[in-house]
Amino acid sequence: MSVTSLLRSVLRLKNRLMNCFWIQQRALSGADAINALRPFYFAVHPDFFGQHPREREVNENSLKRLNGYLENLQKPGSRAFKPTKLTFYVRETEENIEQDILPSGFRSVSFTLQTKDVLSTVMDVLQSCSLSIEHIKELKANSAESPQSKHPGAESPFYRPIKWDKTYYSFTGFRDPEQELEQAKRVEPTLSLWLRNNEKDAMKKQMASLPRRQELKRLKKELCQKFALEDIRWQRSWGITHRCCQLQSLSRLSQQNPEAVLNLKGHTVIFTDQSGVNASGHVMLGTMDVHHQWAKLFERLPSYHSLYQQTESLKERVGHMLGGVQVIHVDRLGSIEEHFSILKTFHQRLLPCRLVLHPRSLQGLVMMLQSDRSSPTLHEMGHFIIPPACEPRLLQAFLQSSANEARQRIRHRNKLQVEEQEMVQRCLEVLALRSLSKEPSVSHNQMIPCLRRLLEERSPLMEGLRVEVSHFYSVMQDGDLCIPWDWTC
Repeated sequence: MSVTSLLRSVLRLKNRLMNCFWIQQRALSGADAINALRPFYFAVHPDFFGQHPREREVNENSLKRLNGYLENLQKPGSRAFKPTKLTFYVRETEENIEQDILPSGFRSVSFTLQTKDVLSTVMDVLQSCSLSIEHIKELKANSAESPQSKHPGAESPFYRPIKWDKTYYSFTGFRDPEQELEQAKRVEPTLSLWLRNNEKDAMKKQMASLPRRQELKRLKKELCQKFALEDIRWQRSWGITHRCCQLQSLSRLSQQNPEAVLNLKGHTVIFTDQSGVNASGHVMLGTMDVHHQWAKLFERLPSYHSLYQQTESLKERVGHMLGGVQVIHVDRLGSIEEHFSILKTFHQRLLPCRLVLHPRSLQGLVMMLQSDRSSPTLHEMGHFIIPPACEPRLLQAFLQSSANEARQRIRHRNKLQVEEQEMVQRCLEVLALRSLSKEPSVSHNQMIPCLRRLLEERSPLMEGLRVEVSHFYSVMQDGDLCIPWDWTC
């Protein structure tokens, strides 16, 4: 072998060794990524945003996109990656307490992922959210010592929750993460192109669902009249078929145990994740519970009615002590027992202190008690968010200093609500839509420009469709058509 050939062979071997070393240094398994992102998950996990449906929905959608991005990075042979823009609402933690906090109590962070490996992605996410990356050094050292790191070719699948059958998502109303990840991976088209590709499918599903919609309407009317119910609602976006099944199940219970359902008279029934009574006094029926559990709940309704009356009385007393402010709550969350306990603790905290507030100085303003807050804040929509453990004198000073700003925000919110309602009505008429709604996570400031642009576009392909403004494109199983609020022309 010539000297030149020998040198070339040595250089090639050296390059291979260096590449192998580089891969080991840059590689990060799925489990390692989960560990490295724990501070991030703690700051943005949707479970911590229970009383903030808009922030919760945004974080849920962004987490699904992030998981899809990380999964793609670990697929063998992956080369090209589409830049992915993510937006998160980040909770106040010890690491980000000095960052700018929104009136709602969270920071809004937006960034675009363009990284080519898991490690860089993890570091980019943490740094974008102003979270520490010091723990990654230790994580990398531990990873380098593990047996798996000695075999760069060994595959480690990215962590995923339990994989349920497709019927699970259809029955429960939860969103299928695999389906949404596939949607997130696709390049989002323009609205006109997406309508051309999906309008026929949406209309076909919508027409097929008409008999089921009529049956649902009939069952709901029949049960409301039979039990003198105020209303029947659903917490999640279950399909029409499963809503019918839930009503049929309630109807069968009334036939099997007619005495149990007598206590339902005058109530609002909500089909949700767990059975109980919420802070508004509405009866929550867990869709995974059996008839026996529903019947037991119906038997206890008179005692819940008494607790509801005590809760309302406590609200009035607290409001009177705080200058006539109205105490509100989030209907969809928490049981009445939990709400009463928080309210009682707060009331007892106020009793020893004689706050100097004029009886009507805060009339027309609203406040909400929220246990996961450390200090009182003013929401962007104008209501006060108060921690139950707030020191009374501090609370008085906050309420008095923020009252004018709260009134301004409430006026602005009311103006936006009226404008949005007018825009919705115009869209229904001009675009000839069958229905038009939005997800709770879509704000007035997002909905109004979206509707304005829809009126400017005036696409004939939307005629006769049921449209829901959301954060992504989708055709639902009953033909409802979801479009992102920030769609492009």
